[in-house]
Amino acid sequence: MVISNYMRDEHRSCDESFAKAEQAANNGDFKETFKHFEDFMVETLNHFAKEEDILFPAFEEAAGSTEGPTMVMRHEHNQVRQLLEQMREAIESEDKDRFFSVADTLMILLQQHNMKEEQMLYAMCDRILGPQADGLVEKMKER
Repeated sequence: MVISNYMRDEHRSCDESFAKAEQAANNGDFKETFKHFEDFMVETLNHFAKEEDILFPAFEEAAGSTEGPTMVMRHEHNQVRQLLEQMREAIESEDKDRFFSVADTLMILLQQHNMKEEQMLYAMCDRILGPQADGLVEKMKER
């Protein structure tokens, strides 16, 4: 549960920053929207880096395969990165309709992505990486 709890808490923190950006956009305050969006983007990309650079390689080594759930998660991370760029562009052009269109797509993708990680992948990591879990979480906290 060590990995699952840590990574789930990071998801929740990202969700909070995203909600603040949406609220600011709803109020028409694009300066504040960008501030919260930037927080969300930095947190999300840092979370992805922890997974892609630390957690996924450890899981793949222990499982003996790079095919499977981590490959799917990396693909979805790339989809999120593209949507983040579209969202940034919408904020810069102060296009509220475009912002919320991309935000809706991003939220659906992230909800599905996070559910797969939290209900399947992280549980597998806890089980397969058991003895290494504390060390991996400490390494991720240092980033």
